[in-house]
Amino acid sequence: MEMNDLSCAQFLAQLASKAPTPGGGGTAALVGAAGVALGNMVGCLTTGKKKYVAVEADIQALNARAEALRLELEALVQADADAFAPLAAAYGLPKDTPEQAAHKASVLEAALDGASAVPLQIMEKCAEGIALAGQYAAKGSVLAVSDAGCAAVLCKAALQAASLNVFINTKLMADRSRAAALDARADTLLAEFVPRADETFTAVSGKLCNK
Repeated sequence: MEMNDLSCAQFLAQLASKAPTPGGGGTAALVGAAGVALGNMVGCLTTGKKKYVAVEADIQALNARAEALRLELEALVQADADAFAPLAAAYGLPKDTPEQAAHKASVLEAALDGASAVPLQIMEKCAEGIALAGQYAAKGSVLAVSDAGCAAVLCKAALQAASLNVFINTKLMADRSRAAALDARADTLLAEFVPRADETFTAVSGKLCNK
């Protein structure tokens, strides 16, 4: 069964089991999708309100991108599971002869690259989710500003979780220049968007807390 065809209860039960998928990467994609969906909700609660007519066009544009981004992250839940399958198969290949060992090393390297690339895509989508959440927090209905803050926090958690799924695979790659390039991209996303998510959280907290 496809990951996205599972109910919430089925997904969590499979996640809690010894089944190889879903894992951290797919869960990160799902959490990121939830964060983006929350931001989209803020937008839907804002559109059509006279109080926010000045930002109506902006919110509609945000909503269109948020809907597409959520679907992209949902697709990455399955993509992460699909990327893990060849990696698991590669680990099981024999290496009793020099020829078998060389074949296994080659297949494993390709599988590690694929298993790194998908969580890196998840990171990129979650980074965009963080940017959208910041705009929703700034322009969206004040009645739903807490949800915009939640969106930023969820996308941040998903971004960080996905990064670990990049790093665990790049650490094992023989092509260290390729591994370094993937790690550098992940580090760049973390350095820019973790603080941006924190800024949105702090801004929303400041609006809600009497301190």
